[in-house]
Amino acid sequence: MAGPHGSGRSTQARFIAESFDLRYISAGMIFRERAEELGLSLEEMSRKAAVDRDFDNYLDARTKEESRRGGVVIDATLSGWMAEDPDLRIYLSCPLDERVRRIAEREDRALEEVDRETRFREENELRRFREGYGVDLEDLCVYDLVVNTGLFDAAGVARILKNVVDEYLSCR
Repeated sequence: MAGPHGSGRSTQARFIAESFDLRYISAGMIFRERAEELGLSLEEMSRKAAVDRDFDNYLDARTKEESRRGGVVIDATLSGWMAEDPDLRIYLSCPLDERVRRIAEREDRALEEVDRETRFREENELRRFREGYGVDLEDLCVYDLVVNTGLFDAAGVARILKNVVDEYLSCR
């Protein structure tokens, strides 16, 4: 499952994993853990990742390995491209102002600070993934389903996704 920061990606990926008894892997958690280990903010870690291909290579290898094992929901910005032979590629979109509000509320931080950090991280990722992978994060054609989570509450999005996965499984 992919989508920008604050789109509900982690919440919904965990929900799908729990609902269908699948494993849950989050590249964001791995990214945050590594930043914490290094004593860096997310913005500082984004800068480091922009020049240190070893970190991306580690995340890519881990994502591919987990997708080959199967039975997993992968929560990652590049999951649509890195997962090998996935059943469904899902992208969650959401307007920036709503995503910033969600992150600020979740982390009990100022909106202005979260807005600045989110814009920086996303601009950095757009450039980094275009240059490093030839991937345009704004091109959603690789996904089977795109849902605007700004239109629904988390429970509504969960019902939509569960219905889609149920329907997919019934057709296999």
